[in-house]
Amino acid sequence: MASAITPLPDTRAPAPELAVGDVAARSGVAVSTLHFYESKGLIQAARTGGNQRRYPRAILRRVAFIKVAQRVGIPLAEIAEALQALPEGRTPTATDWRRLSREWRAELDERIRTLTQLRNQLDGCIGCGCLSLKACPLRNAQDALSQEGPGPHFED
Repeated sequence: MASAITPLPDTRAPAPELAVGDVAARSGVAVSTLHFYESKGLIQAARTGGNQRRYPRAILRRVAFIKVAQRVGIPLAEIAEALQALPEGRTPTATDWRRLSREWRAELDERIRTLTQLRNQLDGCIGCGCLSLKACPLRNAQDALSQEGPGPHFED
């Protein structure tokens, strides 16, 4: 009679560093996105002798921070600025998030107000399709450019 072999529990400690594929799988972010974040200075990887990226485990919290900030509409440039302000590039904490979310709240409230106003005014434009810089409140609020004549007047 054959006896059943019970495998021993895995007592190995988790690897101190993660490969890019591991970070992608654990964070739900594509490898190409991680490479993009790295190119923008949002995250940093060490390189092995074979030039493979290796990330500290704490990178998962940093990527989660980036994803949440992006989801609420914070531009990557502002996210990068916030991360660079952390001492020694450390991983953001819950306290960091509370502080940054207070700073970002006014900007988000303004965006919500503007988008709500645009949404409420949109019905008036769908029918006519004019999008006139002279008369359209979506393109020329308060008809500020009417003295300039017809056509676009914004310069880059």
